[in-house]
Amino acid sequence: MPDLQDKLREDVADIEWKDLLPHAKRDAIIVVTEKLNLPEVGAAIAQDNTTSVQEWISSQSISKPSSEQLTNWNNEPQKQFIALIVQPFVIIKEA
Repeated sequence: MPDLQDKLREDVADIEWKDLLPHAKRDAIIVVTEKLNLPEVGAAIAQDNTTSVQEWISSQSISKPSSEQLTNWNNEPQKQFIALIVQPFVIIKEA
């Protein structure tokens, strides 16, 4: 049986900002820096691995989008992201 990261890897998809707007409106977007792997972050969140998640928050490797980012992305609705849904969140990084 594949592990959770392998399963999540299959769920990673490209998406435009306009399609992420409903999730942004419900404050469910988590932005991941380029150095992190989306399935790894998704698995840590899904498995409630607070040690890793807190470390990433402290190092600003994951965060909620800033108001500046939201403004920029709202002005560019076709902007591409790589996304992974881990309910109730959508984890994204810029493509």
